[in-house]
Amino acid sequence: MKKLNLTRREALLALGSMGAASLLAACGGKQEQPAADAPAEEAATTAAEDVVVRVASLKGPTTIGLVQMMDTTSGIPTEQTEAPAAEAGSGITYHYTVSAAPEEILPLVIQGKVDIACVPSNVASVLYNKTEGKVRAIDLNTLGVLSVVTGDASVQEFADLAGKTIYISGKGASPEYVLNFLLGAAGIADSVTVEWKSEHAEVAAVLANDPAAVGVLPQPFTTATLAKNEALSAPIDLTQVWNEVVKDGSQFVMGVTIANADFVAAHPQAVADFLERHAASVEAVNADPQAAAPLVVKAGIIEKEPLAAKAIPACNVVCITGEEMREGLSGYLQVLFDADPSSVGGALPGDDFYFIAE
Repeated sequence: MKKLNLTRREALLALGSMGAASLLAACGGKQEQPAADAPAEEAATTAAEDVVVRVASLKGPTTIGLVQMMDTTSGIPTEQTEAPAAEAGSGITYHYTVSAAPEEILPLVIQGKVDIACVPSNVASVLYNKTEGKVRAIDLNTLGVLSVVTGDASVQEFADLAGKTIYISGKGASPEYVLNFLLGAAGIADSVTVEWKSEHAEVAAVLANDPAAVGVLPQPFTTATLAKNEALSAPIDLTQVWNEVVKDGSQFVMGVTIANADFVAAHPQAVADFLERHAASVEAVNADPQAAAPLVVKAGIIEKEPLAAKAIPACNVVCITGEEMREGLSGYLQVLFDADPSSVGGALPGDDFYFIAE
């Protein structure tokens, strides 16, 4: 693969999509694959070979959905290390890299040091374009995690934001485009003032100083902010607003799991194994947040177990695959593209971007 470079703007898009401490990850990776003229039998044999699947994610909702899988496969990592070579007879094993910020993961995408990764949805499209189609979307891992947070009792519905000033971070990334789209759909864009902050913590600080202010925060920042200030509440979930406005089957998709296209071709059995384990992990985490909370703390995502248990149900972690994934993601990327083509890498991904298992 040729050397790739993300522009500063594209790096900011990754950062802004969910925030350094609350979001996702990035990907790439490359494994040896059968020659182009190798028979199907050889490809099948390769898929069954012993392989270590290198998975990257960030300390945020995406990794919350993976914690049960991490705990049962190889333990939750505490630092980045090189993946060990697969041992004969080991089958499919996993190595995880969990980082605090997207800029720590992006080089791993470019250098091909991971096979599967969880990334902000727009970054998945950017990487598809940057790598000339060398990544595949294999599942949706996180739906919308943005909420309106305020102590203003007059704000109960999205239309109530008319005439208000909204404090939010993520300018030039998904939060900006989604907010503008929803304000326009509600017919109140001209009556709302948006004040941009560089970090979610700055929005939380505004709310701490003035509970009557109106902010937009992602999980788990929302839960942490509410826990510190009883005067605040989160009356509006932007995912619900999206679902009320959009009727074409698309979803408010914040996180996507992508895989290196060469890895998908060479190791379809490993991809299938990952998807099965990811789905089971998401189901377990959502079904019993109390049991998952210690694993979330162990992964360094949230500091305290009671807060983790409370935040998990609001983090909207999912594992959506197949045609539902394609429909949900393609419509969301179309909204971003219409707002700013550069937000998705200049062009919408081709059909080959969406991995649909046969």
